Amino acid sequence: QLQFVESGGGLVQPGGSLRLSCVASGSSLNYRAVGWFRQAPGKEREAVSCISSGGGHTNYADSVKGRFSISRDNAKNTAILQMDSLKPEDTAVYYCAPVFESGCQRRFDWDSWGRGTQVTVSS
Repeated sequence: QLQFVESGGGLVQPGGSLRLSCVASGSSLNYRAVGWFRQAPGKEREAVSCISSGGGHTNYADSVKGRFSISRDNAKNTAILQMDSLKPEDTAVYYCAPVFESGCQRRFDWDSWGRGTQVTVSS
């Protein structure tokens, strides 16, 4: 069963940067599209950014376009989310999940969310 371990979160001031990583285990990411999701307190989990299996196609939520950048390292079974110009509204727990190749929708046949990594943007 594909699982992820997310890391890289922390407390950062507005305007700061963080680099999140998620390492997959149980299965290779080589032929899977993967996405980053986040859940803020009292809110539903939402898609932030996704990348195709080959890395050639990416999607971003409107709220993070121009500030976040997704990438992947298939050799390391890892997906990365570079977050710049962070805002307080980016505060959330961030998770990885496999997604369909087009769009940024979690695969219906997967529901093994990891613990996520907490991102807090505050002065």
